[in-house]
Amino acid sequence: MKSLIPLLQNVPLFQDLAVSDLEIISPLFVERDFKKGTILFFEADLGEEFFLIQSGVVKIYRIDYAKEIILALFRDGDFFGEMSLIQKGLTRSATAETLENCKIYTLMRSEFYHFLEQTPKLSLRLLEVTMERLRKANEQIYDLTFLDVRMRIIKVVCRLAQDHGIIKQGRLMINMKLTHQQIANLAGTVRESVTKVLQELQEDQIITIEKKMIFINKMEAMKRLLPL
Repeated sequence: MKSLIPLLQNVPLFQDLAVSDLEIISPLFVERDFKKGTILFFEADLGEEFFLIQSGVVKIYRIDYAKEIILALFRDGDFFGEMSLIQKGLTRSATAETLENCKIYTLMRSEFYHFLEQTPKLSLRLLEVTMERLRKANEQIYDLTFLDVRMRIIKVVCRLAQDHGIIKQGRLMINMKLTHQQIANLAGTVRESVTKVLQELQEDQIITIEKKMIFINKMEAMKRLLPL
């Protein structure tokens, strides 16, 4: 599956591998199409697959007392489910659902493990990526515990801009259509609070919302609203 190699070269987990290694691992992936609203796996399911997104958006979330908390949003070139590659028998810590029609490559642990044993560099990279995601998860826990609602919403917008921002018409645009409810689920709050804070940011000309897309006009001004 040589068409997959350029995608793998841009994925942090695989980008340090030689082309010869990528030519070995790429045929192990299976290309699959999923419609919007498809549950890829539920929390507590047995984890046996790694997912690499060719196109589309996937949300990772948990349900806490009937309330949805979005832990991460992944799109083109992102991957998830890497913990299933490390240890057999682990269960999923969250649910994954497509927010758009998606084309995704999947890799079974059983297919991958032999290759991992023969490639120490990949084992080290997998550990580094896992630790970085753990660091981000700890940061989210801190934000939900110690930041007030307004700060959490602003930080979510900043993070979305950093992770999914593209330059369009000379401005930084969050390249993902999200409802106020979805932003609220990312910030651990209610939709009404998100609507209020986004309106305040627009009044201060820090952001602009056009056709449900958020444009960041003054990123540094928005960062100054956050605690040091």
